[in-house]
Amino acid sequence: MYRFVLTRQWVCLTLITLALIPVMIKLGFWQYHRHEHRVAQNQLIEANLRAEPVPVAEVTSPGHKVPRADFWRAVTATGTYDSAHEVVVRMRTDNDDKVGFHVLTPLVLTDGRVVLVNRGWVPGGDDPRAYPPVPAAPAGEVTVTGRLKADETSGGSGIKDRKGLPDRQVMLINSAQQADYLGRPVLGGYLELTGPSPEAGPETIADPDHDSIGPHMAYAVQWWLFAAAVPVGWVVLVRREKRDREEAAAKGEAVEQEPATA
Repeated sequence: MYRFVLTRQWVCLTLITLALIPVMIKLGFWQYHRHEHRVAQNQLIEANLRAEPVPVAEVTSPGHKVPRADFWRAVTATGTYDSAHEVVVRMRTDNDDKVGFHVLTPLVLTDGRVVLVNRGWVPGGDDPRAYPPVPAAPAGEVTVTGRLKADETSGGSGIKDRKGLPDRQVMLINSAQQADYLGRPVLGGYLELTGPSPEAGPETIADPDHDSIGPHMAYAVQWWLFAAAVPVGWVVLVRREKRDREEAAAKGEAVEQEPATA
């Protein structure tokens, strides 16, 4: 009664079943690895945020590519803001997901080199192409603390670096681009300001989320359960088909015997 599994329809169904199982298992491991990556990133963020701040020049230099191990590293910098070469970064959101600008101000260090400081978020005006109202940076020599971030690229951020933007507006925070604009050596990466908090300045960027782990582990378990359910479902379908065929055969025999009995 199981010969029907050799029919074309059942062979196709069996092949699909056999193909789905490894695919679902692989998808489960993909989500599991994403879970592991998220956990590791949370641990890195927490460790770097809690670490004692170090001078920014000790962890980066002009042309330096900030490694992942130094992402969100607490750093300090002492210098003078160059407000004349300040730019704003378009299409950035605040802590409530309102779209505006990030304010990027060069900080000229005592040795003449520059570190880019993201001072925070400001809303846009009525004209999206106009330079927004930006609170002035503190005058004179200042010492700031912040989180070290890597240079943004289109490939890494998914943000397209558009050309023909209004004056002093950019799409990406990139030290190499700003070095060309300033004509000065700029330390690789940039500093996301955390202190001192200005009384009337751009909205400070919130700490990165390092508590939630996302749904990836739950998704992994779901894919593995699906992989286990596929062969079970195949067996259930086979048994149901067998039962239906037996019932149909029994009814056929009853119809053939009915005239003889009469």
